[in-house]
Amino acid sequence: MNKDIEKYEFKEGLPQEFEIKNLAALYREFREDLIQPHRTDFYQIIWFKKGKSKHMVDFNPIQIQPNTILFVDKNSVQRFDENELVDGEVLLFTDNFFSKTEEDTRFLRSNMLFNDLYAISTIKVNGVNTVFETFFELMRTELDYTVDNYQSDILRNQLKNLLLVSERERQTQNSAIINKGPDLDYVIKFRDLLDKQFQLQKSVAKYTEQLSVTQKRLNAATLKVMDITPKQMIDARVILEAKRLLVHTLDSVKEIGYTLGFEEPTNFVKYFKKHQTITPIEFRNKFGA
Repeated sequence: MNKDIEKYEFKEGLPQEFEIKNLAALYREFREDLIQPHRTDFYQIIWFKKGKSKHMVDFNPIQIQPNTILFVDKNSVQRFDENELVDGEVLLFTDNFFSKTEEDTRFLRSNMLFNDLYAISTIKVNGVNTVFETFFELMRTELDYTVDNYQSDILRNQLKNLLLVSERERQTQNSAIINKGPDLDYVIKFRDLLDKQFQLQKSVAKYTEQLSVTQKRLNAATLKVMDITPKQMIDARVILEAKRLLVHTLDSVKEIGYTLGFEEPTNFVKYFKKHQTITPIEFRNKFGA
């Protein structure tokens, strides 16, 4: 286990918070950092062009085959495979880079590649390889130009088109299609609030007040989109963070309980066991390194 889950911020000094890196070169330079559990405050599009590996994102083992693109949301805990040789490209960008308008923000938050409510998003690109190569080549070429007032807008537009094509391809390959509309909007807004407040706020009513929606309406939206209730979404978010802290930190069960908003350690233990059937210590012993 690590002392804490390392969190990496976007590299300083670039003209904009957007970068394309070679995957094999990243392994050579940052291998020890990549194979440890870590978070980032930026989005990642990882194109595994060569090699097979197992990539971990929030306790989900993802079997990577050649020509797979993986979309990793910011703040997810991930770990790269330490054994396999891979090559490809990694596209990194931040909210600050992409979200210049409210429309940009809404597009990014409603894009199911980074907000897949069922699983971690991956797509196979064998049949559309040239399309993705073209997008990446256009962006690499733009990055080689001298920085001017147009560059960030051009890169943003190219990235948006890449995301649109990727989302269409994902829906083609994945039978779990989520229709965009008011229900999805409510779910995404609720999840955004939940990510920020779940440690201190576990009452559905408090979230619906902030969303200016009734509990009945939010319940209908989450059931339609997710097939679970808002309360189940809250519990799932708390349990996910509990798992992260149990496996990736040395914090005591008592400390983790306090971090997650439980005033009494016994309440946290009972809560965790109710949802996982085992105690926090048993979970740590089973999954901790």
